[in-house]
Amino acid sequence: MKALVHTAPNTFELKDVPKPVPKPNEILVRVKAVGICGSDVHGMTGHTGRRIPPIIMGHEASGVVEACGSSVTRWKVGDRVTFDSTIYCNACEYCLQGKINLCDNRMVLGVSCAEYRRDGAMAEYVVVSEHIVYKLPETVSFLQGAMIEPLSISLHAVNRAHLRIGESVVVMGCGIIGLMAIQCARLNGAGTIMAIDLNEARLEMAKKVGADVTINPSKESALKKVLELTKGKGADAAFEAVGLEKTPNEALSYVRKGGKLVLIGNLAPTVPIGLQSIVTREIDVYGSAASSGEYQTCVDLIGSGRIQVDPYISKVAPLEEGQVWFNKLLSGKEPLYKVILEP
Repeated sequence: MKALVHTAPNTFELKDVPKPVPKPNEILVRVKAVGICGSDVHGMTGHTGRRIPPIIMGHEASGVVEACGSSVTRWKVGDRVTFDSTIYCNACEYCLQGKINLCDNRMVLGVSCAEYRRDGAMAEYVVVSEHIVYKLPETVSFLQGAMIEPLSISLHAVNRAHLRIGESVVVMGCGIIGLMAIQCARLNGAGTIMAIDLNEARLEMAKKVGADVTINPSKESALKKVLELTKGKGADAAFEAVGLEKTPNEALSYVRKGGKLVLIGNLAPTVPIGLQSIVTREIDVYGSAASSGEYQTCVDLIGSGRIQVDPYISKVAPLEEGQVWFNKLLSGKEPLYKVILEP
């Protein structure tokens, strides 16, 4: 089969590789659409240590069941499906508690690191465990199916905050995860939603998908604006979807006493943060890792039209153009949200 193989830092090659064979509890999926994630783009540089070559990336995907392992009972050839990016064991303490994103034996499709290597979906075929697979209704296209994984991350983050109807929200970072968090917060009954980003095009998109107010810190004081909109108290909840060294502390400054800070961004391995501010103002701080059981809800939200993902699909390209689009995403010169490859 054809596969886009990451062979060296910043380098991909379209190669002929062996077609994977499903184990008894796995299914073979003919990939119809696979998204390029921001973690793939950062990973290809070699700086994260999570995409050690050689590896076939790709964990945001959809397709059609091509073959089933001998013990598979839930799926049949021809089923339209998507699948979780996390392969969890279903047997450890965390899995048994329903916290599948914290699985002791967790692997992620398209990731290679010191602990494991698991080829992903930037290929004609991919094998996945049957228990991480979800059926796509006819109301969800394959392109939309490739958007379910990032949506699940945003929904999980919003669920972590336990929003109450009418609570004010700051979303810092209007990439695709932040933008989808805006939509999820709106569905969860958020009051005023304030979107913060340095990119005007992203702020325009944030407005289109549900933000009440957009703030560009290069043009005005974001803290002053947040305080003005919240009667001097600060937001009830802030979602940090950037993950750089300075941004978590900035997000913390927007939160009221007794409020909630949800950290989604994950680029800098360590960051300075205001310990005394968290302690003396009793801020609840939540880390948000991947998703944990939100997949079916995301399928339903897209299928019913309550969440729109089409506006984020910036480009659909053949798999052989993967290197070109990885380079464009890394350069950041074009206003791209999600690039989807079709094997």
